[in-house]
Amino acid sequence: MRLFINLLLLCISVHSTANQNLMVVTELSPPNQVLLNNQVTGYSTELVNMIILEAKLNAPINMYPWARAYKMAVNNSNTLIYSMARTTDRETLFHWIGPVAQFEMGFVKLSERSDINFDNTEQAKQYKIAVQRHDLASQVLVKRGFEVLLTTDIQKSYQLLLARKVDLVVDDANYLASMSEQLAINANALTFVHAIEGLAVAGYLAANINTDKDIIKALQQAFLKVKSTEKYRQLITAH
Repeated sequence: MRLFINLLLLCISVHSTANQNLMVVTELSPPNQVLLNNQVTGYSTELVNMIILEAKLNAPINMYPWARAYKMAVNNSNTLIYSMARTTDRETLFHWIGPVAQFEMGFVKLSERSDINFDNTEQAKQYKIAVQRHDLASQVLVKRGFEVLLTTDIQKSYQLLLARKVDLVVDDANYLASMSEQLAINANALTFVHAIEGLAVAGYLAANINTDKDIIKALQQAFLKVKSTEKYRQLITAH
């Protein structure tokens, strides 16, 4: 009887807190996060929705430029964010719920740029590179001595690439077809040049460190259930 009462109180607590402006933020990143008919969709989004549903929570998903989404998640309690690399600098800023994406990042150029050729990461230092502010790629490249142009989101980085204002952007080779569709360009217009060492990472669903502890517990338990499903295995590897 005591166990039943404790479980009932936990459910009531989570349900009560879940209605206190719990929200999820993310960025445009096809095919994982796509805006379709004013709704955020995509492979990672589907996983996040599965986790939220399993946790019996209500949390709308909103899409912003990555720099803004990251700032909101750092500063606002009861705010979730995805898909974000788990790094030492970020570790204490968030509760880490679980991976909802996998990335193998590298340099991307316009296919018509036959003048851009290299076969190792260091050689890319001679080119202008656009990366998103607060993105793992920008942190890794800056630490390695690259001079990069910081943008608010990946779409802006690609716009600079298309306008030939930069030579390279950073993305996953498996996502170029989806990004080409988003940009309304031919899929053959983009070429993956070279993978960047240290940028094969998992993208997590994470929560602001001050998020209610009952919400975190519910999300972590929900993630473990979702992770055990075949649907999770299909979506985490989908491209």
